[in-house]
Amino acid sequence: MDIEDVRETVKKLRNKKKAALLQRYFKTAPGEYAEGDIFYGITVPALRTLAGKFKDLELKDTIALLKSPVHEERFLALIILMARYRRSDIAGKENIYRIYLKHTRYINNWDLVDVTAKRIVGDFLGDKDKAPLYKLARSSSVWERRIAILATFYFIGRGEFGDALRIARMLLSDEHDLIHKAAGWMLREVGKRDMAAEEDFLKKHSKKMPRTMLRYAIEKFPENKRRAYLGL
Repeated sequence: MDIEDVRETVKKLRNKKKAALLQRYFKTAPGEYAEGDIFYGITVPALRTLAGKFKDLELKDTIALLKSPVHEERFLALIILMARYRRSDIAGKENIYRIYLKHTRYINNWDLVDVTAKRIVGDFLGDKDKAPLYKLARSSSVWERRIAILATFYFIGRGEFGDALRIARMLLSDEHDLIHKAAGWMLREVGKRDMAAEEDFLKKHSKKMPRTMLRYAIEKFPENKRRAYLGL
């Protein structure tokens, strides 16, 4: 099947009512972070089913789908890319990693980042120099900064916390709420595995952390400790 077959299949699943809800939920109104994004109102399980059906879509067509103005088509393209990444040899994985970083302008909402950053960027850099993550963390693009911190979820899962903590520290002065949430989430994931490592970070930085980042980081703490960090 080619890209036109994919698009026709996707269109058949459109749901106007759900699309309207998603456009509000993902902040697509003028001035919001996903201004102008188009939704068809298709559920994630349905898109994952389609990804299995179209898993052998040619790479050039997958990239073309990733450039779509329709959110669900970009989501579908990324799921297909992840599946291809898992099946690939080292050279194939590197190619997909580079394609991913070349097209970050289309990975432009938090769900697209959160599903993929760990499984492509994090996985590929697992045994390599992490310098690309620090470059992303300094980017003017909120999505590239979110990719940087979410990619560290892969390392956190292996019990390696250093890069997550260093990038979280870099993002302490970030102005975007989506970065505050992502960094706080990764700090919380560190704490699930090593509470001492998270608390060491918090003792040094909690007073200057954005409030949202702190709340996400301490969400699973005992109530008395959570209130103490919040100064309540």
